[in-house]
Amino acid sequence: MKNKQLSGQKWTENVFLGFLFIGMGALIIITFSALRPTLEPVQDYLGRIGLIVLLLVATWLVRKSPRLEKYRQVLIGLLILAAVVSLDWVFSVYVMDKLGLNGSTPMSFALIKLNECAVVVISVTLLTRLAGGSLGSIYIQKGNLKQGLTIGLVAFLVCVAGSVPMAQLMFKSGDLRLARILPWIPWLLLASLANGAQEELLFRGLFLRKLQPFFGKFMSSFLIAFVFTFLHQSVGYTLNDFAFLLVLVPLALAWGFITQKTDSLWGSILFHAGTDIPVFLSIFSRLG
Repeated sequence: MKNKQLSGQKWTENVFLGFLFIGMGALIIITFSALRPTLEPVQDYLGRIGLIVLLLVATWLVRKSPRLEKYRQVLIGLLILAAVVSLDWVFSVYVMDKLGLNGSTPMSFALIKLNECAVVVISVTLLTRLAGGSLGSIYIQKGNLKQGLTIGLVAFLVCVAGSVPMAQLMFKSGDLRLARILPWIPWLLLASLANGAQEELLFRGLFLRKLQPFFGKFMSSFLIAFVFTFLHQSVGYTLNDFAFLLVLVPLALAWGFITQKTDSLWGSILFHAGTDIPVFLSIFSRLG
């Protein structure tokens, strides 16, 4: 009877943790998005600071409780996510304002993505180390490098091969003649690799190991895919938002599986970058 009570208590706590992760993750990603913040400036500033302080206090409190201390790593992940999203917002605004990068050309768009990637990678790695975690805890390690690179490169090339028809089918692409696309290639590669790296680290890298002790490999990947999909709601560059989100969920699950299978992010970064090519082709085709 006691074992059943303990099992029921564990299940209840894990369900609560799952909803906490989805709710807080979605709040951070949607409300305090670096690209599309939803609040007025004053409320936005206070909200970001308040949320970070709240998570910092919660992380400190659970450390004091033997029963709740096991959830500390998930709270640390949410704290890092909140801090990094806000740092990305600050430095993205700074670069756009001070360097005149407004995303109106393929080059400036790619450089903005590179800046975002640098902010995310540096912030996540430094904050993870400050919290006592290793780079391996966020999948920045060799892992099964050969397998990861093989899977990633094959997937990347398949995505590139179908990028033009996919841009026309799924996204609001303009003129995609070869003569227009060729000058974009360096910026397409830079933007897609930068975006793939930052999003894989910010989602799969930051949370997979933290959630797996509670939910197992598949459900952890699914919860992350669910929050990741929130990031892409109403993005404005798709012909059908619902169809896009339906495609995005299995892709996110595949990236999680590759990360877990190869014990590193390299394969999922390359695969993710390949799927971004048709998106950025469409965006570039509509720039001035």
